[in-house]
Amino acid sequence: MTEVTSDAMMTCGPLPTVADSPSGVTLSNAISLAELRLDAFEAALLSPLRHFTICLRRPESQAWQLAYCTASERWGDTFGLAVANALFKVIRCLHDLRAETYQGLDALDLETRNLVTADEAAFLRMLHHMRRDETAPARDAVADLTGGWMDPHVIRAALSFAHRFPAGKAKPQHGALQSTPYHGLRVVG
Repeated sequence: MTEVTSDAMMTCGPLPTVADSPSGVTLSNAISLAELRLDAFEAALLSPLRHFTICLRRPESQAWQLAYCTASERWGDTFGLAVANALFKVIRCLHDLRAETYQGLDALDLETRNLVTADEAAFLRMLHHMRRDETAPARDAVADLTGGWMDPHVIRAALSFAHRFPAGKAKPQHGALQSTPYHGLRVVG
């Protein structure tokens, strides 16, 4: 029986960079994340979005692990993993439609943390408007993201995400898991 070391489990191989993106995404084409006027929850979706995109483009990277870890660290295990799982469903539908043409930046590049490509911006805007039930701007964002094709799978997955994690609600909608922060062990009784 071969023993697996922690070093072997952590090796993911090189992650894609801007140069690995289709059509040569350059930083001059990127826009500021702040320009999108997202809420904190939506802005925090950028990192898992990028990790999931990398893992679908290059499965050997195992970047999905970083997406789930990021979400878990940000929102706690229960809520964060539910967010990541629902987000992945939307990204997977988009990947099925635009695997070769979607442009995203590297999730681990410090220089691009506050920048987004046009595709990333359209994805985040789509969720932003759907979470607020703003139909016309959401439709425009879907069109921008899908190249004009109103893909029912992308729309259904994004609407499901938006329904589960709506904007301005203290608690997620029915079926969503509530985050409960862990404060360590405590004595009761």
